[in-house]
Amino acid sequence: MNKLKKLGLTALAGSLALTTANAVEYSLSGDAYVSYSSQDSESTESASGKGFASDMDLYFNASTELDNGFTVSFFQAVNTNAALSVSSSQVTLGMGSLGTLQLNDTAGGKANAIDDVMPYAMQETWDRVADASITNPSFFGAATLNGSIDYRIPAMEFAGATINAAVTYDPAVDENSYNASTGGVQTNVSATAYTASVDFAGLTLGGGIETIDNDQGLTKGSKEENTTGYIKYAIGPITAGYQEAYANNRNGTGVQGADNEAEFWAVAYTAGDLSLSYGESTYKTKAVSDTAASTEQELESIQAAYTMGAMTIMASLSEGSNIGATAAGGKNYEETSIAVNFAF
Repeated sequence: MNKLKKLGLTALAGSLALTTANAVEYSLSGDAYVSYSSQDSESTESASGKGFASDMDLYFNASTELDNGFTVSFFQAVNTNAALSVSSSQVTLGMGSLGTLQLNDTAGGKANAIDDVMPYAMQETWDRVADASITNPSFFGAATLNGSIDYRIPAMEFAGATINAAVTYDPAVDENSYNASTGGVQTNVSATAYTASVDFAGLTLGGGIETIDNDQGLTKGSKEENTTGYIKYAIGPITAGYQEAYANNRNGTGVQGADNEAEFWAVAYTAGDLSLSYGESTYKTKAVSDTAASTEQELESIQAAYTMGAMTIMASLSEGSNIGATAAGGKNYEETSIAVNFAF
């Protein structure tokens, strides 16, 4: 009996040791975002008004280390407003000096992470406009946002500069990844994106190119190609940035795609718990065939934020002209809002 008991205790100890060596770390966090805003839009009556809004999210994280030293992590963001919905989820394999592989189930593509990198105190200029008629100028990386896979090199140091680069492949653009037990294909249009950045003494230079293979099928034409480039400089409490993006849409027999261009700039001041920012963005569709160019949509926003522990108080004054960037000229829009975000 003692031998059996000793054998059982030895087996239990070995099991516990194995569990410890392959321990999984879990964390749960979240935030509650509550705002009051007033909108005045010339486009539709429903886009004008005032009222309260809320956005509550939960963030799940899990990670573990493999026997070879690689790490595996999982992230999922769940929006809890009304019905539960997943807003972001990724699985990441960290391979040390070999770099990182990341499956972007819902959102998370590296190209889309640089769609608008301008500094702000509250949100991007286009994210402060509730009017549904707005045309979002941050189109870069949208095709490889969901259902894609990233390979990211480890950060490289060279002559005092830090270099980062990544390649993203999406076999089915605009689609989330599929259920592993069922598989399936919904589209044969794929896309590839390349991004890179260099940081040196407060200066950041970066950009990317995204190619969408939508020149297949009965109608032949050139592939769609999106590009972006940006520069940011931080000195003390001040950060300033400028960015451009261009969408060279496909053109071929029976297919004439109008090109789009966007421009962003912003400056932000951060001192301790206080942040102030001013930013502008523009968007325009260029002329193609018999279709005239659009008027230029312009968005601008003044923002402020103050953090007190787990609570951040924010406010913004935003304006937009030629909303929708149509050939005939869009409508004007104004929004004033104040918000409180609680992190837990």
